[in-house]
Amino acid sequence: MAYQQPALLYAENALEPFISAKTLGFHYGKHHVAYITNYNNLVAGTPFDSLTLEEVIALTATDAQKVGIFNNGAQAWNHSFYWNCLTPNGGGNPGEELEAKIIRDFGGFDKFKDELKTAAATQFGSGWAWLVLEGETLKVVKTANAQTPLTSGQKPILTIDVWEHAYYLDYQNRRPDYVATVIDNLLNWDFAEKNFKKGRA
Repeated sequence: MAYQQPALLYAENALEPFISAKTLGFHYGKHHVAYITNYNNLVAGTPFDSLTLEEVIALTATDAQKVGIFNNGAQAWNHSFYWNCLTPNGGGNPGEELEAKIIRDFGGFDKFKDELKTAAATQFGSGWAWLVLEGETLKVVKTANAQTPLTSGQKPILTIDVWEHAYYLDYQNRRPDYVATVIDNLLNWDFAEKNFKKGRA
């Protein structure tokens, strides 16, 4: 039961001028595809092949002998989630319910944005910055490499990819500029709201 790459919900040039079609072409069309191809090759003919991607991630997260499966599977999942966190004409503010919760848990929407920017900018090396729901509390966390909140009992609400392939063609070494641009112009708060409501259900 091979994992299929979900289709983008927008054209490759739809995030310009903030993320170029060239970056999206390499990121979605090369890097993400490679993770999925590697994952499918690694699980083919094994008991993992009949499980969902989320189940395989959970089962391999702490197994050193399955690190290849975990890394490629988690990266496949993280990227599929990330594409949905972006949208043309995004940014701005969340819906009323999620914004109120962010204000309660972070002390203000601007304080949340600052915390997310800091987490993304200070993640050493490759990784991700996330808005997650942990129990009843919204938190900003960062994960290294292929790590994902799925293995920590946290429910992902939004993420920003801070692997260099996500931004280097457009921003070179200016990761903070890329992060601020995504937050202000591309974050898909409708997707976040759905994840928030699902996480509380």
